[in-house]
Amino acid sequence: MSLFSSIQLANNALRAAQIGLQVVGQNIANANTPGYIREEVVLTPATTQQVGKLLFGLGVDVDAVVQKVDKFLQERLRNAASDRASGQVQEDTYAQLESLINELGDEDLSTTLGAFFGSIQEILNAPESLATRHLAILRGKTLADDIRRLYSRTLEIRRDLDDRVKKAADDINRLLKEIAALNVKIAKVEAGTTSNSDAVGLRDQRGKLLSDLAELIDIRVDEQEEGQANVSLNGIFLVAEGIYREVKIVEESDNGFALSEVVLADTEEPIGQTSGRLAGLKIARDQIVGQFLDELDQFAATLIYEFNRVFSTGQGLQGYDEVESLFAVDDATVPLSQAGLPFAVESGSFQVMVYDEQTGLTETTDVTIDLLDPEQGTTLEQLAAALNAIEGVGAEVTDTRTLRIWAQSPTQQIAFAGDTSGVLAALGINVFFSGTGAGSIDVNDAVAQNAALFAASAGGVGADTQVAVELGGFLDRPLDSLQGKTIADAYEQMVANVTQGSSAARAVAEGYRVFEQTLEGQHLAISGVSLDEEAVKMLSFQRMFQAAARFIATINELLDVLVNL
Repeated sequence: MSLFSSIQLANNALRAAQIGLQVVGQNIANANTPGYIREEVVLTPATTQQVGKLLFGLGVDVDAVVQKVDKFLQERLRNAASDRASGQVQEDTYAQLESLINELGDEDLSTTLGAFFGSIQEILNAPESLATRHLAILRGKTLADDIRRLYSRTLEIRRDLDDRVKKAADDINRLLKEIAALNVKIAKVEAGTTSNSDAVGLRDQRGKLLSDLAELIDIRVDEQEEGQANVSLNGIFLVAEGIYREVKIVEESDNGFALSEVVLADTEEPIGQTSGRLAGLKIARDQIVGQFLDELDQFAATLIYEFNRVFSTGQGLQGYDEVESLFAVDDATVPLSQAGLPFAVESGSFQVMVYDEQTGLTETTDVTIDLLDPEQGTTLEQLAAALNAIEGVGAEVTDTRTLRIWAQSPTQQIAFAGDTSGVLAALGINVFFSGTGAGSIDVNDAVAQNAALFAASAGGVGADTQVAVELGGFLDRPLDSLQGKTIADAYEQMVANVTQGSSAARAVAEGYRVFEQTLEGQHLAISGVSLDEEAVKMLSFQRMFQAAARFIATINELLDVLVNL
């Protein structure tokens, strides 16, 4: 080996030490950079040189600068991030519902329910007092307002979740586009070098984008030999080399509520069904919040109908001069059970009382509702005709297909009693609550404006308080429509479903977080930057550089001696 070959050997060592120091500096500079993967210099012995019968090494070669990464662990970490993001959304949604219900506070719905039915009990102590009836009406108004408010605020949560689904579609398109573009750049850069080096900066960017995408949807990443990352979802390719497939939003409807669905733009196949934030948003929107809205709506509808069924059989301190049904039918010529009323009507009867204010006498007439034959049952027109046949009573089907009833004499009033068919409650005649569910529940305007119409009596206008007794105990009354449960049980079950679901979601989300943190720790142990470790490497490369420089200086002195001979 010549002295010039020795200089080349030392130069290779200087170059390797210089590159090693640069990589160490890169790692130290990005120690806290999110998504950064630790880089490593791959050193290999240089090729040998034969001099006579001897073989000499030519020093060191820098084979590549690569990322220190476990790709299998990286894929598991992305899957864990998908699960954690889905669980987190569900946990947060339950927390919002619990905050709205506020069952441990003083403003919860159970307190309002108790106050309302407690105020009805006060009527029993002073049945002739309009003030006590007015208080019951005000408490009923508060209850209806609280139910509507809870329903409205829950709807806001659902709308917010739906807006986040729409935002997720935009984010998915942006990430897919950027990943495809980086695929092209990485392939071009790595193909343009003769070493085995990674396009480290570009790969870090792509890795961060893949992690962000994995939080949104449950993806699988397959890296090709050329360095490109193909992305798929349940076997459906989203990114293939430099090509990506866009997603879009399609609108669906659920009980009048517009729902956004993320689908592939070309095939309209839904995505994001299994894991990831998108799946969590859809579960939270459609199952968690959607189920609570359904339960709240059913609770309100049951309260309205069942309470009105009792209330409609009673009489107040005065009767009606005129009353019009709150609910219209779709067709006045078809049986009431098929006429599109919001609540059920069955075969039975009710009584119409014509009260004469001058004589104090009451004439009571039975009106039959026959729905045994679904084709020939009582229609609204037939009901109006039957009411018209009662002396002192007028009735008609209005242009809006409601039923209007009036007293034909100014000295007479109309009251109702003994309804076994539910037709009064279904039509909204002589009822306390108006509306059909949690979004529309309110107090009937006629009762709200005249407390004397609050029905407390069962034996005639202002005669007794039998209906008030039934209404006061209504909260704990078993209902056939609830399979023997009470309205209080229905509310407690609704709250319990949220509480139990929240506990389960919290436990699942915490499990996902712990698992992800475990994988993250393993990932950082391999791919994270340790400043202590980099300091040791820096000293090692520094000593290597100094020794190589000293070796060159020595060779230079020998060359001077050789030249001066």
